[in-house]
Amino acid sequence: MLEVKGLCKYFGGLKAVDDCSFTVEKGTITALIGPNGAGKTTAFNCISRTMMPTAGEVWLEDQRIDPLRPHKITKLGVSRTFQISRNLADMSVLENVICQSRIHGWRDLMKPAMSKDEIEKAMDILDFLGITRIAHEDGSNLSFGQKKLMDLAALLMSDPKIILLDEPAGGVNPSLLEEIITRIRQLNDRGLTVLIVEHNMNLIMRLSHQVVVMTQGRVIARGRPEEVQKDPAVLDAYLGGALEEAS
Repeated sequence: MLEVKGLCKYFGGLKAVDDCSFTVEKGTITALIGPNGAGKTTAFNCISRTMMPTAGEVWLEDQRIDPLRPHKITKLGVSRTFQISRNLADMSVLENVICQSRIHGWRDLMKPAMSKDEIEKAMDILDFLGITRIAHEDGSNLSFGQKKLMDLAALLMSDPKIILLDEPAGGVNPSLLEEIITRIRQLNDRGLTVLIVEHNMNLIMRLSHQVVVMTQGRVIARGRPEEVQKDPAVLDAYLGGALEEAS
């Protein structure tokens, strides 16, 4: 579904992403892992076009998307979350979620701020995620884990084909983390393709079908979790045994 070809992002002499190539198969959960500074989030930013790549190509199915603006990429079916929740201040969870709805044209600007259909769709998503009880809470008052679920709900409002999750487990307590893992797995069971950046190796080993390992901006290994888990170069040089501890 997604193909990254020779992706590069340079900041002066710093090569944050350097000739990075990998694929994400339709209907799978693919993890992009590596040490801090490996270039994972920068690659995410280039794929979603929140950052312009220096070179390389990104393809969604049979269409090249890296020259497109972010809203056009979202319209084609690519949606993402960020490490830090970007909820809008002084707005409820429901309002924050609906803000992510697709805008089909200028006529939408003449409609009410939240249409009946949008409210029903948002509430269905919040129900699926088990957080309808906080629908009318101020988004800034949520716990870190609740904000992660709100971000996931907002992402789903655009009816994506593939979702890019940037550290969904970061700062989340263990019980809520299990909820997030369950929901990601259920979304994948429904046919949604997932690309995930995450440092929690236990989550990666449990959830992903394929693991892509980056360091210093380059892909240095790829394969099934159990294969990557046994790769000496990955264990010794880049992850310091973290994968072994997750087994």
